[in-house]
Amino acid sequence: MTDRRTLKRHLRKEALARRDALDPFWRVEVALEMAETAEEHIDFVPGQIVSGFWPMRSEVDVRPLMFALREKGARLCLPAILDKTTIVFRELVRGAALVEMGFGTAGPSEEAPVLDPSIMLIPLAAFDKRGHRIGYGAGYYDRAISRLTQNGHAPRLVGIAFNCQEVPEVPDETHDVILPEIITESGLRRFGS
Repeated sequence: MTDRRTLKRHLRKEALARRDALDPFWRVEVALEMAETAEEHIDFVPGQIVSGFWPMRSEVDVRPLMFALREKGARLCLPAILDKTTIVFRELVRGAALVEMGFGTAGPSEEAPVLDPSIMLIPLAAFDKRGHRIGYGAGYYDRAISRLTQNGHAPRLVGIAFNCQEVPEVPDETHDVILPEIITESGLRRFGS
């Protein structure tokens, strides 16, 4: 187990270094292209709930993508960190104030309703050709997805990353959530069956 965690830390560090080295202006252009990809490939019934995330550091800026989905009728929400192990998803509405969530992210305040997303846009540090993901190490998304599933929800999981974050193979751990789809600058990539 320790060897897997050590390898994950190493893969995470390398992938994030590659991501950090990307030109910031190029990242803006790619974020707009990814919004077009999402608009084309993520279908839903107007009113369905989509969780996005407030970008931190050199992550893909998914705000254009979230805006495109809102224009198609999605209700949006962002993760809110409750404690060291738990996130919930609070509704994001136009004009509502955002508050600091930690880790350089922002989200709706405690007054915003908590929603259960049917589509989740998921940040990640690294991924492989099987759809296995390495997050940032805290396990927030793995636990949130598990909780949603246990409560009878089966959200569509769509990872968001740059191609440079792909690694040869992510070591498997039992608690890991495998992503069936990831949007990169190359388009929508589907994994598994």
